[in-house]
Amino acid sequence: MAIPTLQNSLNASASGLQWIINAYILVFAGVLLTMGSLGDRFGRRLAFQTGLVIFGQASVGAAFSETTTQLIIARAGQGIGGALIMPSTLSVIVDVFPREERAKAIGIWAGVAAIGIPGGMIAGGWLLENFFWGSVFLLNVPVVLVALVGSVFLVPESRDPNAKSTDVIGALISMAALSSLIYAIIEAPEQGWLSVVTLTGFALSLVFGVLFVWYELRREHPMVDLRLFLNARLSASVGAIGIAFMAMLGMMFMLTQFLQFVQGYSPLDTGIRLVPMALGFMVGAPTSAILVAKLNARAVMTGGLFVVAVSVAGMSILDIDTTYWITGSLIFLMGLGMSNVMAPATDAVMAAVPEAQAGVGSALNDTIRQIGGALGVGIFGSILSSIYSSSMSDAVVGLDEGAAAAATNSIGAALQVAGSLAEGVAGDQLALASTQSFIDGTSVVYIVAGVVALIGTVLVWRFMPEHDLAPVTSSRPVGGAIEQGAAGSTVGTATGEPATVAVSIDR
Repeated sequence: MAIPTLQNSLNASASGLQWIINAYILVFAGVLLTMGSLGDRFGRRLAFQTGLVIFGQASVGAAFSETTTQLIIARAGQGIGGALIMPSTLSVIVDVFPREERAKAIGIWAGVAAIGIPGGMIAGGWLLENFFWGSVFLLNVPVVLVALVGSVFLVPESRDPNAKSTDVIGALISMAALSSLIYAIIEAPEQGWLSVVTLTGFALSLVFGVLFVWYELRREHPMVDLRLFLNARLSASVGAIGIAFMAMLGMMFMLTQFLQFVQGYSPLDTGIRLVPMALGFMVGAPTSAILVAKLNARAVMTGGLFVVAVSVAGMSILDIDTTYWITGSLIFLMGLGMSNVMAPATDAVMAAVPEAQAGVGSALNDTIRQIGGALGVGIFGSILSSIYSSSMSDAVVGLDEGAAAAATNSIGAALQVAGSLAEGVAGDQLALASTQSFIDGTSVVYIVAGVVALIGTVLVWRFMPEHDLAPVTSSRPVGGAIEQGAAGSTVGTATGEPATVAVSIDR
């Protein structure tokens, strides 16, 4: 929301603006697994509070930055703080709530988190219209203070009692692998997907990823127990989260531009028009637990992904004159579908991970979300850029080289160029051509994103276990001492005589 203002206030280049956004994403995603592991070992509440302090201080630094470089460094600091905060939130929920209440708690967590999407845009737009640009970062400070005070009184400390040592080497390898992957995705739209920079980034992520798997499988106490992915419940849930966020953030990337550049809404008006997404989350997230109880997680997640596919593909009909009730309805459906994927999938991931390693499980959940979102913006943004640029080739004939390059790069730049031309047919024609080229590109991308979400729907239905636990009866002697069953229940006899034990396993 603040990018246009920052460009004027800091004289930021296009590359600088890109890294103001991407510095947070790169650092946040790169260190998530490591921070989740540290929280499990040293304490989830401590990690949460430390993250809040770092995030708050970095926000103040961002607000009063005087150069683009200072702001990029502050944004990276926010990424470190965020990576400590996010895994701890789910870890605390797992620790505080018993299993039978946890799905509802995670549903509320997902619903409240979703409010940040339009809430941040509305607050950001209002602040930018009334205060200086740094106010969008200072907004974080009171939130941090309230959360810090609340955590002192309401959040109990918890940690993994079996944590032996910090897997420093594994942490470094995971950071290298994730950072290389996110960097390659971020740079691909600008550099090209087959450029040396992009291919090198993907190659490094592959090398470090394979090294991470090899190293972790040989450790007695790994940072991430990769054998957990043999659990179909966890793997299908992680896949659903990644695909859903790929579709949603790709859609958001295009929709915010459509509302502002095509339909002419201000940043504040755009934020208000995204409220239906939060409403969809608020309706769907708490009730998803009820649906899972009545049906099962597979049915709810499959239905949620199907709604996501329909809502994204439906946006291919959006045009200059499309009335808002159509756009708003599709945005609401997106939020409703996402909530019925995010809440049960997150619950399934956290249930599949040992509670002692809740921080790593939460970090894994957040990492997949970031990778999926980055892929959505990167891949769908590249498709949009390619279609837009080719469609604008005739419209920029006659412009000087710099103006032509800018106009074929993005709709925002094209409208600026059109506005700088003398009043008359040329400017109007360029503006109309850029708007139509953008709509043509987004129509194709929305259909592609819908197909991706539909493929995810089929994969979840195929590979997600229908029931979380399937009973399998196994007879074995159990002594007088109480023994822990595979499903986490304690069984035994008072007399020490053999007993038949029903063991539940993942199907």
